[in-house]
Amino acid sequence: MKPNWSFSSKLDAMKNIALKDTRLAVIKAAQDIFARFGYKKTTVDDIARAAHKVKSTIYQYFESKEQIFQTIVEKESQILKEEIRKAIKAQDNPKKKLLTYVITRIRVLKDLSNFHNALRDEYLEHFVFIEKIRKKYLKDEINTIKKILKNGVDQGTFVINDLELTACMIVVALKGLEYPLIEEIEVLSNEQGIDSLLRVLFSGIEKR
Repeated sequence: MKPNWSFSSKLDAMKNIALKDTRLAVIKAAQDIFARFGYKKTTVDDIARAAHKVKSTIYQYFESKEQIFQTIVEKESQILKEEIRKAIKAQDNPKKKLLTYVITRIRVLKDLSNFHNALRDEYLEHFVFIEKIRKKYLKDEINTIKKILKNGVDQGTFVINDLELTACMIVVALKGLEYPLIEEIEVLSNEQGIDSLLRVLFSGIEKR
């Protein structure tokens, strides 16, 4: 039996859909503007113009520019996490999983400008939510790599005495390589580049 919706119920449902669509439009516009100009230079007026809304409409959905940026950064962090999870799951051995993690992380971060800026921009350090996101992302990175390393040790592919320390060292190394690799992403797209990265990653942990 179909639900017997009253006219007012249908109207409320339509309004809710419209509100949701408007909020998504604001987020999409803000995502593009923040990526182009950065957090500091972007204003709510810029976002309103890009979303084709009046400024007061923006404040119906968000309290501030900071809240808009937080929403976008959290959204992009989830995209990165899911892309990495799917990429790793598709591989069948620890060595490929670790390499896939590195390549996927760099490639996806290149497209997620706002999240990448949130991780590295010193200007954003004073925001409490940025500090929380950075700490959570660091913890997630270490745990993901540690699981891959443990899988490699269990299979006899890697020889590692301290999984936690090794995972932390790999994360630190990746952060050092992050900017140059994002700028030169084609390095990871050819066989020579991948072989070089493999040697760097596995020279100390691969079983001989």
